[in-house]
Amino acid sequence: MPSTSPARLPIRPLARHAAAAMALAAGLWVAAAHASPTTTKFEPTAEVLGTKLQMNGAGTRRRGIFNGYDMALYTTRKVTTAEELLVLPGPKKLHFVALRDLPGTELGRLFIKGMGENSPKELTQKHSLSSLRLIEIFSGRPKVAPGESFAMEFIPGKGTLFYILGKPQGEPVGDAEFFQMVLKIWVGQAPADSLLKESLLGRE
Repeated sequence: MPSTSPARLPIRPLARHAAAAMALAAGLWVAAAHASPTTTKFEPTAEVLGTKLQMNGAGTRRRGIFNGYDMALYTTRKVTTAEELLVLPGPKKLHFVALRDLPGTELGRLFIKGMGENSPKELTQKHSLSSLRLIEIFSGRPKVAPGESFAMEFIPGKGTLFYILGKPQGEPVGDAEFFQMVLKIWVGQAPADSLLKESLLGRE
C-alpha cells in the first residue's frame, strides 16, 4: 500500500486558515480606519453670522499611508445622506486642520479637480470665476503647515467665504449652487475619500 506523505496533508487546511485570517485582518483594518477618531478635537458647535451650527461629522483625509488633514462639517441640523445635505437650507461650515505640509497650489488644484469630477462641465464653466478665486486664495500661500487651519463658510444670500488661520480671505464668492459643488468634493459620487464621506455624514 502506498504511503501518504504527512507533509502534504495540512497544506489545504493551512491555506484556508491563512486566507480566513487575512480576510479577517483586512476587515478589522477597514473597520479601524473607518471608525478611528480624528487627531483634531473639533468643537461640537460653530457659529456663522449669528446662526449656531452643530457638527454633523468629522474625519481624516487619507492619501495612501499619509494623513492629509482633519475635517469637520457643521450644519443647522443632522443629515446622513449627501442628498439631504445638498438641499439643506441655511449656513454651513467646513473646518480643516492640516496634519502635514500641504502646498497651497496643490491644495487648490485638488479642490478644483474634485469639483470637476463631481459636477457637470457646464456648472464648472458657469462658476469658473468663483473657482479661480479658490485657487488664488490657496496658491497665495507656499503651504499650510501641520496644525494650521482653514475653513469655508456658506452664508445664504452672500456666498462662500474662505478663511485661513481664522482670517477671512476677501469677500464671499459664488452662490448656493457653487457651495454645493464644493461640498461634492467630499460627499459627491466620486468623493475625495469614501471613508471621509461616511464620517462627515455621521454614518460611521
